[in-house]
Amino acid sequence: MEHAFFLDLPGYGYSRAGKADRIAFRRLVRHALHRARLAGVVWLLDIRHEPSADDLTMQDLLAEGETRALAALTKGDKLPRGERRSREQELRRTLGLPEDQVIVTSARTGEGIPELREAIAGLIGGSSDRT
Repeated sequence: MEHAFFLDLPGYGYSRAGKADRIAFRRLVRHALHRARLAGVVWLLDIRHEPSADDLTMQDLLAEGETRALAALTKGDKLPRGERRSREQELRRTLGLPEDQVIVTSARTGEGIPELREAIAGLIGGSSDRT
């Protein structure tokens, strides 16, 4: 098996940065998303909130590059189980992702972490068909 490298891009706080910094960040993201060896993206989204304008921009960038993505919906423990399932479905529809690409997680309870690990392994393992 080849080595896998993870690149952790900063959150959307960059939008409060100066114009030159925002432009540089967008270039960095575009460059990272268009790497030939990119296996995919793990996209962290807070399950409690609607996707922001920045989230929707990221959605467009992922779709534009046909980038394989896993959406890890964080803070799943903050919502009751029924509401959590409903929010998962809403976000899946909004983001246009199939069920197997959306995983509800909680760092506090560990919910979804084994499934996320398995999905990441599948994403990495399936990367050899990309050039």
